[in-house]
Amino acid sequence: MTAYFLTLAVVLFAYMNLWFIVSLAKKRNDVADVAWGLGFVLLAWASFFLSPARGLRGLLVSGLVTVWGVRLAWHIYFRNKSKTEDYRYREWRAAWGEWFYVRSYLQVFMLQGLLLFLIAVPVLVINASGPVPLGVLDGLGLVVWAVGFFFESVGDRQLARFIKDPVNRGKLMTTGLWAYTRHPNYFGEVAQWWGIWLLALSAPLGLVALIGPLTITVLILKVSGIPLLEKKMAENPAFAEYAKRVSVFFPWLPKRSV
Repeated sequence: MTAYFLTLAVVLFAYMNLWFIVSLAKKRNDVADVAWGLGFVLLAWASFFLSPARGLRGLLVSGLVTVWGVRLAWHIYFRNKSKTEDYRYREWRAAWGEWFYVRSYLQVFMLQGLLLFLIAVPVLVINASGPVPLGVLDGLGLVVWAVGFFFESVGDRQLARFIKDPVNRGKLMTTGLWAYTRHPNYFGEVAQWWGIWLLALSAPLGLVALIGPLTITVLILKVSGIPLLEKKMAENPAFAEYAKRVSVFFPWLPKRSV
């Protein structure tokens, strides 16, 4: 088991180094956002084929991760394709000065690789476990994952369409799924990983795999997800009223305007 996880860590380390080289060639660190989803796909299938005990559950979960990861990478690539580097990375580029390359390597690519590995633990645990019959808990996990995928994919599509329309320049997205949660895509991403963890619970190390959904939940709710985006959204004069009416994370009926 140790060799299994160590080999996967080496694979991911090489993968993140490759993307760091791409960032230097492209002169933009936001390629790390494209690397994010595809990194999970790589780990899912690498763990599936490295494990001698792979089974139907592993095939199913690796497929779910592939659908999620490829869609996310595709969405981010085309969102950023004709734009300058994402504002977060531009700010770091200016703030880090002469230490930019070192800090980019460590704080963007290596740190992201570590977080990616932790979040993917449920998938790695499933693929390392022997075949276990699918049950009711797995059905629940699939439902949770499907709800999450709906919120993330539909939320992203609605926002992309909204931003593309020149009429909406300078406005906040407050319709569609965005009328029920200020971050449907983030809610969806977190929900998908909780769904995958439910699929991992039947595996011998299922409880240990809890580190995966906990990591992505804390990351999005408290660190680099919602806090950074809320700060950016707050620059819009309409945000205060929107924030009073609409749930920050969990989808819920909006409050009536006072």
